[in-house]
Amino acid sequence: MGNCIICGTPVDGEICQSHEEDAVFEFRGTTASQLTPDRYYRGTVDGYADFGVFVDIGDHVTGLLHRSELDQRLESLDWEPGDDVFVQVLDVRDNGNVDLGWSIRQREREFRGKLIETADDEYRPEEFEDDTDADESSAETTTEPTDESSTETPDESPAATSDESDQELTDDRAATAGELQASPEDTESESEPETESVDDGQPAAAEAAGAVASSGSVATESAAASTPATDDAVDTEPESESEPALTRTTIESIENKVGSVVRLEGEITGVRQTSGPTVFELRDETGTVECAAFEEAGVRAYPAVELEDVVALEGEVERHHGDLQVETESLEILEDEARETIVDRLESAIEREARPADVAPLADHEAVAAVEDEIADAATAIRRAVMEARPVIVRHGATADGYVAGAAIERAVLPLIREKHTREDAEYHYFERRPLDGRVYDMDAATSDVTSMLQARDRHGEQFPLVVLVDAGSTIESTDGYELLSLYDADSVVIDDSRADDEVGEAVDIAVAPSLAGADVTDVTSTALATNVAAHVNDDVRDDLEHLPAVSYWEDTPEEYLELATEAGYDETGVSERREAVALEAYYQSYKDKRELVIDLLFGDDDESDRPRNGDLAAHVSEQFRDKLETELETARENLSVRGVNGVTVSVLDTDAFTHRYNFPTTILLLDALHRSERDRVDPPYVTLGVGDDELHVRATDAVNVRDLGEAIAEAVPNGGVSAVGGRDGHVEFLPGARDAVREAALEALGETLA
Repeated sequence: MGNCIICGTPVDGEICQSHEEDAVFEFRGTTASQLTPDRYYRGTVDGYADFGVFVDIGDHVTGLLHRSELDQRLESLDWEPGDDVFVQVLDVRDNGNVDLGWSIRQREREFRGKLIETADDEYRPEEFEDDTDADESSAETTTEPTDESSTETPDESPAATSDESDQELTDDRAATAGELQASPEDTESESEPETESVDDGQPAAAEAAGAVASSGSVATESAAASTPATDDAVDTEPESESEPALTRTTIESIENKVGSVVRLEGEITGVRQTSGPTVFELRDETGTVECAAFEEAGVRAYPAVELEDVVALEGEVERHHGDLQVETESLEILEDEARETIVDRLESAIEREARPADVAPLADHEAVAAVEDEIADAATAIRRAVMEARPVIVRHGATADGYVAGAAIERAVLPLIREKHTREDAEYHYFERRPLDGRVYDMDAATSDVTSMLQARDRHGEQFPLVVLVDAGSTIESTDGYELLSLYDADSVVIDDSRADDEVGEAVDIAVAPSLAGADVTDVTSTALATNVAAHVNDDVRDDLEHLPAVSYWEDTPEEYLELATEAGYDETGVSERREAVALEAYYQSYKDKRELVIDLLFGDDDESDRPRNGDLAAHVSEQFRDKLETELETARENLSVRGVNGVTVSVLDTDAFTHRYNFPTTILLLDALHRSERDRVDPPYVTLGVGDDELHVRATDAVNVRDLGEAIAEAVPNGGVSAVGGRDGHVEFLPGARDAVREAALEALGETLA
């Protein structure tokens, strides 16, 4: 019986079941059957195939990381044969084949612990190496000494040999526990030659710096924030006063200072503890960088330093697996005037960079013009989140409009994240785009997001995110979700073309909703709004976005947006094919954050792409869309029940009986297409009514307030559990047992409203 290396819980072995995925394993077994599914392992790239990457797990087992498991295209993966990588073992098949999964953590320090897995047990690295050393020592004592080994020189006395062995053991343990951070003694020895070159007659200044670093604590006296030429935050001994003070360096400039010791000043935006060093994320006015500080393997260095502390940090700039990182030598919390100086500097930079200089909509559109101020505010909030190293989470409706709108925001934000962060995988930590089930940001969705952000804070030391709702979340049903976010001080932005409720404007930080400004929203889409926001988040991608508004309209596309698409190189066919292709993929990617295919459909035909301008991918997928939709439309038309109520023609479709519930198209998409195809066959007003097992959807040639319709039905069927969901443009829900009564009440209410 032992204790879990992460939480300390008594376990049989070294790690509890709940933390197995938080540790990385080094495999020392001999057969695939000795691997443990769901665990993460260190591996070595063996080679590529058309269908994925082969990775060696240990010396005797090779697994396949299939291209479908990657979070990027196989062609864009920058792994080379021989590279160390980290993968998850998904399954070990009966024939010995090993299925591997992608790990977003591609550095050992991103895991919370490390273990050695053998054929029959698991060990802590130091225990495994101690056992190995003991076995080797035992073997050496039974071996006859050679003449060479029995000859002892003065430098190879028993005492010297003992010291060397101790030093080797110490070095081995330090390397195993914290490869990314040199020990204080190493820092001393590496710094001595440089110090001697400054003044051979003075003791090495690195000794004083080493003493500060080894303490792992924060100085009791705060240092003054340095100016680029003079100030120094570290108190030194009198004999080292001749050492010139370090000039403050900005994060954006450290790329040219690899191997040099620099001084950084800024705010701590992330803290996470690895099995080796503590990793602090530091932000200044130019960017963000990770700084590793080593006290002892798995022990928190500088425990007094927390999120949002303003600090002065000195350390050596290095590269680890391609990422810039600072190896911390001293870290000091700044207080009072020193703190205020840096806070003012950061805030001034954010204010200067975050807000767009002016608002220039993509086209002349009345609904967009009504929310120009809100567009600027939303763009500022998103840019500010990136600059403050806060994650941006985009939640959007699972429709073509929702996906295109979400992709527009993504297109603008990702380059900014890459620009502001030194980590190559920063975009996967600081941006997430996921579809919603419906257009309401309910407690289920909000709880999921809050749970994820709390886990990210605990595991990776991340700040709470900015949550951006696109093509959803503008009605009163979403206010409970926003209230939950606000309890954790997580900001929220809504970008939606629906007829929004005033309560939402009060519940969120920013609402880009033209209806709240009194504008007509019949000719605007969420994509038209989100694309304008995205263009002001990142002006460099404005040209990439110009065709997106046209893609989001199923009919009556404003001429201005058609012209923009044409100028961008997308004719009417190209626009239509992309709309249909995204609509199909929106169905297949529901509840998933899969960026690549939607991005390829919308942006894959630029000049640098290997895909031709004619859009082969979009054409291929849109053909499948039309085939599947037309098949379902034929079935629906054959099963329509046409009713006349007070001069209103109502076509009723039993969506529970005459649609395939788990196949494309969705009920909403089918009803939209059915209504467009049938409405011109009769004189208006015309209504398409879809009645399912417990939901009712309405499409009409005249405007229908679904909330009023729901109230009329509820009055007629008081025990039917009737409620309107999604506001005036939503749908009606009811109890399955009241279905027939609800349908008749709906017909009567529509006849009275539209007659």
